[in-house]
Amino acid sequence: MKTLKLLFTIIITGALLGSCSTINNDPFVEYQPTLEEVVSGYDLWYVDYHRTTGTGDVPYVSRAFTLSFINGILYANNNIVDIGRTGNGLGIDVGNYNTFNGVLETNHDIDGANDFEVTVLSNNEIELYNFRQNVSYYLIGYNVNNFDYDKLFYENIEYFLQEYVAWEKVDAISGTPNAFDDENYLQFTPENLTTFYSSHDAFGTNVDNINWDYVGGYEVFDVNGFEDLKILTLNYDGGDIEEFELSVVNDGRVSLYHINSDTTYDFSGRGFLQYLKSEKNVKLAKDIVRNNNRKRTKVIRKTKDRRNLK
Repeated sequence: MKTLKLLFTIIITGALLGSCSTINNDPFVEYQPTLEEVVSGYDLWYVDYHRTTGTGDVPYVSRAFTLSFINGILYANNNIVDIGRTGNGLGIDVGNYNTFNGVLETNHDIDGANDFEVTVLSNNEIELYNFRQNVSYYLIGYNVNNFDYDKLFYENIEYFLQEYVAWEKVDAISGTPNAFDDENYLQFTPENLTTFYSSHDAFGTNVDNINWDYVGGYEVFDVNGFEDLKILTLNYDGGDIEEFELSVVNDGRVSLYHINSDTTYDFSGRGFLQYLKSEKNVKLAKDIVRNNNRKRTKVIRKTKDRRNLK
């Protein structure tokens, strides 16, 4: 499939830019959109990072969940929390771009200049290829009123869990009493992507003063037949293992169904961590190390059958 750089030889039909038009009154020649029309044809481009191929990396793309190309301004959503509200859904202004030479030329405020060849894959999918870094990113186009928030949350659940300093237990529908009843706070950090901490501290404790009693590793599993459900396993360093069905209530609340005890716990996010253009923009100076240039990595999950979890 040829790139738009090569004289825009791809013919696009369908939903991307509307119906076909004629050229020179020839009804058999379909309209060939410009590169600007392609990249600005959707409000949001979801960066499907798990499909990324190549050996290099363009940092600002790796940090972004969505990109937007609007009137020469480059926008990005680097957080899942508040997506749909920040910048009226577009995110924050992170630089500028142009398409004058048949190449998508971007100039990020921190990362500087990066050029991409653009290949149209379907009526709402494009590939951005950076020759210098030898990396291809795959983007799915949406308008703000039909963006697939479920896809965003569940495909990137590990990163969503990291966007709060702590998750505080706010509700519990009791089943069989169990040791996890005493866990009032959870924290998920970027350390090795899957490090968690837990605490017995009293409800209402300031997040800066939480004493993290336990540490371990966690793993998220896909569930056969379910796009809106995950399995979360907490593997405590002391040897205990707790397993939950994980569902997202909203961008500030998650529900954990404890499989062994038949208890449902709701946790609310405390201390939102906003990832902006670089570490110097992080709101809380003490969180700079934790947030330092957070980038996504490709997540390959195992799959479990919901009926055979134990």
